[in-house]
Amino acid sequence: MKKISLVLFLTTFSLFGQNDAKTCEILSKINVLIQREHINPKPVDDSLSVFVFDSFIDQLDPSRTVFLKSEYNVLSQKYRLNIDNLIKDKDCTFLTDIASVYEKDLLRNKNILEKIDKETIDYEEKDTIQFYKKAFPIYLVDNQVEKVWRKKIRYEILDDIAQVSKKIDSIKTNFNVLAIHSKNTIIQNELCRINSILQNESLLAESLYNLFCGYFDPHTAYFSDDSKSSFVASLSKEHLSIGLNVSLNEKSEIIVDELDPNGPAFLTGKIKKGDQIVSISNLKETLLVSCASLESISNMILSEANKNIVLTLRRNSGKNFEVLIEKQVIKDEENTVYSFIVEKDTKIGYIKIPSFYADLEGYSSKGCAQDVANEVIKLKKDNIKGLIIDLVDNGGGSMEEAIKLAGMFIDTGPISVVIDNKKGQTTINDPYKGMIYKDPIVLLINGNSASASEFFASVLQDYHRALLIGSTTLGKATMQTIVPLEENDTKNFIKLTVNKFYRITGESHQSVGVFPNVQIPEIYEKIFQKENDFPTAFKNDSINTFIKFKPYVKNHLIQKVAENSKLRIINDSYFNAIKTINRRIDDLVNQPKKAIPLTIDMVFEEQNEVSNLWADINSFDSGNINLNVYNSNFNKFLLAIHPLEKSNNQFQLDALKKNHYLNEAITIIEDFNTLK
Repeated sequence: MKKISLVLFLTTFSLFGQNDAKTCEILSKINVLIQREHINPKPVDDSLSVFVFDSFIDQLDPSRTVFLKSEYNVLSQKYRLNIDNLIKDKDCTFLTDIASVYEKDLLRNKNILEKIDKETIDYEEKDTIQFYKKAFPIYLVDNQVEKVWRKKIRYEILDDIAQVSKKIDSIKTNFNVLAIHSKNTIIQNELCRINSILQNESLLAESLYNLFCGYFDPHTAYFSDDSKSSFVASLSKEHLSIGLNVSLNEKSEIIVDELDPNGPAFLTGKIKKGDQIVSISNLKETLLVSCASLESISNMILSEANKNIVLTLRRNSGKNFEVLIEKQVIKDEENTVYSFIVEKDTKIGYIKIPSFYADLEGYSSKGCAQDVANEVIKLKKDNIKGLIIDLVDNGGGSMEEAIKLAGMFIDTGPISVVIDNKKGQTTINDPYKGMIYKDPIVLLINGNSASASEFFASVLQDYHRALLIGSTTLGKATMQTIVPLEENDTKNFIKLTVNKFYRITGESHQSVGVFPNVQIPEIYEKIFQKENDFPTAFKNDSINTFIKFKPYVKNHLIQKVAENSKLRIINDSYFNAIKTINRRIDDLVNQPKKAIPLTIDMVFEEQNEVSNLWADINSFDSGNINLNVYNSNFNKFLLAIHPLEKSNNQFQLDALKKNHYLNEAITIIEDFNTLK
């Protein structure tokens, strides 16, 4: 599901008049805080200048349609090796200098787009277009800018038209009508984006703050008050919400996909599933959906500061209407632990942990660890003989919750070693004596399992408390905390990396990930972004520890069960088919693309390749395994009391019944019990 938006202002006036003194003041405070508190502060030198300058240009001009090569060369000569010195001297005029060139070029592009909008495009003219997988050099020259934009718009029109039908003859028959509509939509959206950038005064300064922070590591970041509250809300299962989900349709329109029957949007009685969202307002600024930015709409929707939201909607292409929604604290079903029983020869428990959420705002006394404990107790009442814990796509969250949860599944002992910025080592011990569950455990992980997920998985793996199956995790072994830039500052915050954590063996999964005991292929696994893809990520290392700990079971038993599983995976037609699909995805996404002629036939062929692959992925036959998955007796009782939760519960059940990873996990636990 995609969520999109960007602020639109209808008038354009010179806006990049940056407050250089304020920018330098904030940068200086950020640097002081980082140098004092960061786990591994680096000197502000030429390396920082190169990183910040190059990253800044890439952010401002990712498709290389803004800056001229001559302008870039001048800016590069002046600032690429000098930003560090200017920041130290509290001279941030470089930002205004870059911004003024950027503004001039955006206005030039706006004039070109308005000119193209008034003219007829010759789709018969012979031309080609080349795409690049990674950032490429600034190449624009003054007399070629219009040509580049005409080529770009022409391709986007052809690409848009190519998605209308699976039949090229039908597209060609209606080509002229389709082209007029697509051209208008595409150019107006481009103009909308330009106008939005020209009016967003804080855009460049905040980008600079984040790039400065990102030089020290990928997870240190600048937060405004809104972005801080959005981040905090994402770590909670209960937060202020309007209570609806949206999706992006084939026309790139934002459609109400689902309404929480307990949420404020539903309770207005005015919003229906299928309504199109035209704009969103927090009563101070308005976000027009047609020119999109995920970050801005996420901040507006999730920010605790925006307690009232006005949606402008359209139903069945009729007139627009507005609905005022006052946010309420509601439960986020997609961010809440849940459980089921899976049965073959024996009953086995299944627990899904979507994230390591915590009650950071005081709305609830519970966190992820307590919720998991409750689900384990429910499952034990039904006499399960093993437990599957699903961490697939769990991006982490509260380390405190991960520590609590790890402690619940080992008897006693150390679970991790943490290093601070003074290089001091602190051993984290199991906060609880005894275990909440003693029988075999299988953990499901993948490339999106990160941070707190990796911490929890590594503890259970080191103690031989669980067997891990899936794909290698992301590779983040650092901890962050959110601190104000200065004491009593309520507007500016830093998410700061303050600790690195190591396994009790002294090893680290930083930049390499946690390796499962059994590697199982997963669709898209080759294109998941990993920690080591970030240029400023910490390298993998290890420390000397003299920690003694007692594994729960003998290693040879873990190895025997893992070997049996690997043999099954090798011969499994489902997992072999995934390998084939992954090769196709890799060819499409990661391999260099050749230049293609700008004709509807060639663009349709290219689009068809993507569409066919996407269709094959969506229709991929999971095989009729039809696992026997059902609710625990206690959860059946709860569903009878709360019938509104039945729909979501049934959706979760249906998905698990055809889950091959779950099927393999069940077989592993049965194998484990037999060998024991």
